[in-house]
Amino acid sequence: MWLLHWLPLPLLAALGRGLGLALYVLVGERRHVTLTNLGLCFPHLSGAEKSALARRHFAAFGRSILELGLWWWASPERIRRLVRLDGGEQLAAYRGKPVILLVPHFVAIDAGWIRMALEHGLVAIYTRQKNRVFETAMNDGRLRFGNCALASRQEGTRKALKAMKDGRFFHYSPDMDYGPKESVFVPFFGVPTATITGLARLARLTGATVIPVVTRMAGDGYVATVGEPWTDFAGEGGADDLGNARRLNAFIEAEVLKSPEQYYWLHKRFKTRPPGEKGVY
Repeated sequence: MWLLHWLPLPLLAALGRGLGLALYVLVGERRHVTLTNLGLCFPHLSGAEKSALARRHFAAFGRSILELGLWWWASPERIRRLVRLDGGEQLAAYRGKPVILLVPHFVAIDAGWIRMALEHGLVAIYTRQKNRVFETAMNDGRLRFGNCALASRQEGTRKALKAMKDGRFFHYSPDMDYGPKESVFVPFFGVPTATITGLARLARLTGATVIPVVTRMAGDGYVATVGEPWTDFAGEGGADDLGNARRLNAFIEAEVLKSPEQYYWLHKRFKTRPPGEKGVY
């Protein structure tokens, strides 16, 4: 990966797409997960359309894997050329204030992190990897510009909240299946989906402003788009948390529809089912 990061992006992207298409053929379990997710979320697609979208997703995923080397080792100047930060003034205006960045799991999520890390202190919660060498490289790459911090999921949110109080933006990605604990079932593309209520609870606890950020592959580069701050979001808990979870999923749905092949469909997003409902995978 270190050697590959010296290649020009168009060539590296072509290699990544090739890797992704090979994975589509070879990794049957994740192909099944992806096709199942797409079938649930886009029931109007024919079998051929669904397979074509899944292949495009694997191609984008393959790119995201090979291009990690860029974010871990490329110079700041090259990163600024490759990743455009749209709406960066939104973040600058909130420097020093409590902010939770709502960052859905699109395949370009690491590109957005490293671009924002050039300008701002960030903190995120990460999932430990089975391969510790890979985990070390990943964490070193994410932290290489100094004013950033990471907390493992096993450590919970306490470390992240402390870093947030020290002035870092909380880079938060709540759109995965974390099990039934502290989740509510609300629709995601019409499918009842276990959705954690942590975003609203953290916003209430810290008084933070929620600002969405979505990063996408675009032509020969990337675009990290900073959205408008959310207003009237945190509420008072209870029924408000249900409404907030619906708002969260509706926002992600709208973003997914702009580039459906770039959302992280390999994840078992619908693994946790409502009581009595049969598993989908």
